[in-house]
Order: sequence, then structure tokens, then C-alpha cells
Amino acid sequence: MGRQDTGKSVSRRKLIGFAAAAIVMPSRLALARAKTLRGSVSYVERIALPPDAILEVRLIDVSLADAPATTIAVTRVKTRHRLPIPYRLRFDDARIKPGRSYALHARITVNGRLWFISATRHAAFTGKPDKTDIRVERVTSEKSAASNPSGKWLAESIHGHGVIANLQTVIDIAADGKVTGSGGCNRIAGKAEISGERISFGPMISTKMACAPAIMDQESKFLAALGDARHWQLESQKNKLVLFNANSRPILVLARM
Repeated sequence: MGRQDTGKSVSRRKLIGFAAAAIVMPSRLALARAKTLRGSVSYVERIALPPDAILEVRLIDVSLADAPATTIAVTRVKTRHRLPIPYRLRFDDARIKPGRSYALHARITVNGRLWFISATRHAAFTGKPDKTDIRVERVTSEKSAASNPSGKWLAESIHGHGVIANLQTVIDIAADGKVTGSGGCNRIAGKAEISGERISFGPMISTKMACAPAIMDQESKFLAALGDARHWQLESQKNKLVLFNANSRPILVLARM
């Protein structure tokens, strides 16, 4: 009997040990995968932020130049009159894949209106310490006053890549939202819906001419970027119009003609 009782006791201890391990191991795995990026966000303008200003920092996958960025993690913090504004962004390390490109994007809003945004790429996981300081730029007052980004605009970059020299990839946005222009090969026409800082382009109709493959490729990416546009920003000093996708990533930079 004594040996049987001892055997049962050992078996019970093993079962309890296995159960405890089953509880602890997932927690350890979760802790191992959860990592944190740190840094600060600043701007050069001498402007005090209102108490209800919100800083948003996103970690995004920017591997595909001709596709919308994918958000990996996002954090939102109250600015509390601090400058620089510190941030801590927790993310799941299991979602970071070798060979892909990642970046940090920041924006500051006040009551839902965009005040500042990062207009340049801040690469993440480049071998440097996981601390990134981000500079944001003021959304121009002319943008707030303007009813829409009307005018004739020449594409300078698409998804951060330059365009073919001497190729006229153009859009002309009328005050009523009517859009005409050229993708570089074919004439295009359509309609843009503009509300405050938001913009969306409806389906574009175009002629059906065929051009060199490189020209057709640029035209296709240009039209796709118009379809992905969700926000706009005027850089009045540079005479530029910047269009952003739903993840607030710049996808089109155009110069006033």
C-alpha cells in the first residue's frame, strides 16, 4: 500500500507540475514577443498645443511601394504641454518578418483636426537602438482656410519613388471637385469628394492608348494612388500638394503648375 500511495503522490506532483508549466509557458512566450519602441516627437514652430491635443505614433510595414502600408501597432497619448513629446509603442515581435521594411509615422490632432504630421520616413529596426525621435511638420494655415486643393498639379513622386523625367503625369482639380488630367499616356477624368482635410477620388475614366511599358506602369501606380488617397496637405512654401492614404502615409507628392 505504501508503494502505491507513493506512486500516486508522485503522479499527482507530476500532473500539478505539468499544469503549472502549461500556465507559465504561454505567459513567458507573450512576454518574449511583446517589445517596445521608444522615442520623442517634436516640431520647430513656436506653438503651444491645446490641452486636448493627441499624439498618435504608428509602426507600419512599408515593404510594398505600390500598396497601402499595413499598421503593426499604434499608440495614442495626450501631449500634456510637453515638448519633445515622449512615446512608448508596444508591438508583437512575432509580426516583424525578416527582409521587410518598417517605419514609424506620427501625427498630432486637436479635436479630430490634423495639426502636425511626419512628412519623411523614419525607418525602424535598422540596427540602431530602438529609440526614434520623429520631427513633425505643421499643417499650413492656408490648408485650413482653403475649401479644397484646387489647381493643376504635376506628379513628382509616387509612393516615395521619383517619376519619369519629362513625362506629364497631371491632375487638374476644379473647385467643384471635377478632375481632369493625364496619367502620362492616357487622358483621365473623374470626380473628387473633398471635406475639410479629407479627400477621395472616384473611379477614373480614361482613353485606351498603349504606351511604353514603363509609362504604363507609372500611369497604373498613379491611378492606384489616387484611389488610395484619403487626406491632403498643402505645403504652400514649396507649392506642393501631398496626398496621404488611410494610414496617413504620403503616397503622392505633386507640384503646382
